[in-house]
Amino acid sequence: MESGLAAVTLALVHVLAGKLRFLEGIPRSRWLSLAGGISVAYVFARLLPELAEAQERLGESAGGVLARLEHHAYLLALAGLAIFYGVERATVDSHDRRREREGTDASAAPAFWLSISSFAFYTGLIGATLEDEADAGRRTLVLFTFAMALHFLVNDYGLREHHKLAYTQVGRWLLAGAVAAGWMLSQLVEVPETAFVAVLAFLAGGVVLNVLKEELPEGRRSRFSAFVVGAAGYALLLQVV
Repeated sequence: MESGLAAVTLALVHVLAGKLRFLEGIPRSRWLSLAGGISVAYVFARLLPELAEAQERLGESAGGVLARLEHHAYLLALAGLAIFYGVERATVDSHDRRREREGTDASAAPAFWLSISSFAFYTGLIGATLEDEADAGRRTLVLFTFAMALHFLVNDYGLREHHKLAYTQVGRWLLAGAVAAGWMLSQLVEVPETAFVAVLAFLAGGVVLNVLKEELPEGRRSRFSAFVVGAAGYALLLQVV
């Protein structure tokens, strides 16, 4: 199945990303900035327009307190952004404290498990959406998989930087397994349309935060030109295909 091949591809990104030594170092590799631009372009040029179309259906299906809220999809995107901002702050703070106290350039175990469990949930959701993307057509699946593969590449670089050996030995395998588990779950359980829209909304916020947190810190010396080329180029591609 095409969605299964996409899941394997994304899982392999987690497993093999650490082998790409040319991505390491300061200033930041232009390839990482290019990948970040492509990931963000997919969110703004494809996911958010889809959410705009689905917002009305999501609002109609909401009950209770949620029925009184407007813009449900965008609130979920905001939640995704806020949650991963919190995870990032906890990880960075742990990293900094441990370096000051112990001289160790890696986060403590609680921060590692918070980060990995959060990203396992995140990558699992992406794996679970692959079947729906495949149902929308091969072109849609390929564009989504390509953007998410580059997004995983950016995320893996940041996770290795924070967690060092723990990520290499344990974390990357858990994230690869989470992608596969999410895809397998989608083969066993039919996901309602409203749940699929909610997942995409949450992912949209998460993608934006997880890319920008890697690009914005001054110490990264990120490649703005490469980011813009990636964002503009992929946005244009999405308009013409």
